[in-house]
Amino acid sequence: MQLRSDTDNQRATLAELGGRVRAWRARRGMTRKQLAVDSGLSERFLHDVESGKGNVSINSLEAAARALNITILDLLQDAPRPALARVQGLVARLDDAQLDQAYALLGTSFGLADAQGREQRIALVGLRGAGKTTLGAQLAAHRGVPFIELDREIEREAGTSMNEILLLHGQAGFRRYERRALLRIAEEHAQGVVMTTGGSIVSERETFDLLQSHFYCVWVKASPEEHMSRVVAQGDMRPFNAGDGAELPRGAVNEALEDIRRILSSREALYARADAVVDTAARTVKQSLKDLERAVPAPQATTLETR
Repeated sequence: MQLRSDTDNQRATLAELGGRVRAWRARRGMTRKQLAVDSGLSERFLHDVESGKGNVSINSLEAAARALNITILDLLQDAPRPALARVQGLVARLDDAQLDQAYALLGTSFGLADAQGREQRIALVGLRGAGKTTLGAQLAAHRGVPFIELDREIEREAGTSMNEILLLHGQAGFRRYERRALLRIAEEHAQGVVMTTGGSIVSERETFDLLQSHFYCVWVKASPEEHMSRVVAQGDMRPFNAGDGAELPRGAVNEALEDIRRILSSREALYARADAVVDTAARTVKQSLKDLERAVPAPQATTLETR
C-alpha cells in the first residue's frame, strides 16, 4: 500500500476546506463578491481558497465564518442533518460518563454496534508495567488468535521506527499513522485478535473513540509501585533518564514514582471508559490471566475451530 505524502495530505485538506467554504456560501445564497465584502477578504483570495490553493490562516477562516453567520467549527466539520443537529444538541449537555452510556444505548437499541466482530478484537490499554504484553500474548494463545503490539504495527505502517516517525512527522504525524494502523488491523482481523496499545492512546479522544468503535477495550491496571517495579525489572529505563542497567538513585526513584502517580491520576477517568477493567495488583500472572479471560467476551466458535 502506498501512503500519501504530507504534501498530498495538505493539498487534500485545502481542497476539502475550499469545498466546504463553497458549499456554505451556496447554502447561504451568497456570491463570492458578497462574501468578500462581508468578510473583508479579497475576492481573489476567496477564489484561491475555494479552489484549494489558498494559504489559509485562522484569522481568514474566522472572517469567512462570521460573514457566513456560522462558527469556525461549523466550517471545519460536516454540516449535520437537521435531525442529527437536534441529537447533538441533546448529547452536548452530557458529561463524559453519560456520553459513554448514550453511546452504548444507541448501539444496542438501534443495532448500530459493530457487527463485524468488535467483541472478538480485544485491545488492552493502560500504562507500561501493568502486564499488557504478558497477558495479551497468553490470552491470544488461549483464544487461538494473533497477538499484535500496536506500536510495531504503526512502524510497519510508516515503514520506519517510532523514533523516526516522531522526528520526521511529529506527534500529529504519529497519530495519523496510529489511526491508519488501527483501521487496517480491524479490517485484517475481523475474526479475532488481541492487541496491546501505548499508554497515551486514551489521551487522544479521536483515536480512542476509533479504538473503542472497533475493539473491545480492557484497562489492565496496577498500583503505581507495581508499574514502577515491573518496568525496572524489565530493564526499560526510558521514563527515568538513567542509562541501561544503571541503578537509580533514591531521589530519581521517588521522582519517577510521583510521575507515574500523576499520569495515572490524570488518565484514570479516560482508562475507566474501557469496556472492562482487570486489576493485576498483588495478582500472579496466572490469576490475572483468569481475570482477563472472565472480563472479555467468549471467543466465537469459528475462531476456536481455527486453532
